[in-house]
Amino acid sequence: MKEVTFIRRNIEKWRGYETVAAQPRESTPDMLADAYIDVTSDLAFSQTHYPRSRITLYLNNLASAIHNQIYRNKRERWTRVFTFWTNEVPHTMWNARRELRLSFIIMLISALVGAVSQLIDPDFARLILGNAYVEMTLENIANGEPMAVYDGSPEGPMFISITVNNIYVSFMAFVTGVFTSFGTGFILFRNGIMLGAFQTFFAQNGVLGQSVLAIWLHGTIEISAIVVAGAAGLAMGNAWLFPGTYKRLYSFRRGARRGLRIVIGTVPLFCMAGFIESFATRHTEWPNVVRLGIIALSAAFIAYYYIVLPYIKYHGTRETED
Repeated sequence: MKEVTFIRRNIEKWRGYETVAAQPRESTPDMLADAYIDVTSDLAFSQTHYPRSRITLYLNNLASAIHNQIYRNKRERWTRVFTFWTNEVPHTMWNARRELRLSFIIMLISALVGAVSQLIDPDFARLILGNAYVEMTLENIANGEPMAVYDGSPEGPMFISITVNNIYVSFMAFVTGVFTSFGTGFILFRNGIMLGAFQTFFAQNGVLGQSVLAIWLHGTIEISAIVVAGAAGLAMGNAWLFPGTYKRLYSFRRGARRGLRIVIGTVPLFCMAGFIESFATRHTEWPNVVRLGIIALSAAFIAYYYIVLPYIKYHGTRETED
């Protein structure tokens, strides 16, 4: 059977099942079960004859949505706390890999814009970071302690303040996806501009090496987590802008659930980044090899958890299904 014929014969039925998945209270348990069996049967046919088609992905998502409604009241085991981060987040990140790539590109381009702007106008940092911060940092550099700002508060209160602020930024990057992907893109662009101007400002004052070792000690995880949170917002915004074969509201709900799962998964990262910034970044006397080691381990962890592990989980699931 040709793919177009297969779609034409079943599209109205699938649209009805979308309603079943979106409004389960209006369906009996038998209706949900029948819908799930029917969709998985169509999915098996599609996987066999059109394995790389968008209709196969559509049916897989529809089957997952109905499955979730069937088991939504099932009592969860305490191990869900662990499987959320070991299975659910990696699987979600695989599905959001395009949004993650786009979020990274936006952050990178905006950081370059911030760096170039600072190179052209040395006072650009004052506009972005504020006069008070720039003057304080210039004074610290003159005193031979360019990173003294990280040693200005007790570790405990500083950890709480920084972590709460970082989590707030991540949720803002996600929530602004309600205003389509452009809202999240603006948050990413603004943070990228600040990052580029901030780092270039230190380079212009002759303390690039010291700033890199200090800032990226915690910034490797912190900035990466903001990029991931941006992917969550883009996932929600894109679902609203590009619903594909789904109804727009249903697509938006799916994107919102996926984005929320991603952004919740970043909370431990921000806690980790806040801990490092509060308790470790201030120790500029530590050997460079130690600080470089922490940066390298942080980068390796981010790359593994958000790129390598999702790939492994996805392909492991595919092999099991086959």
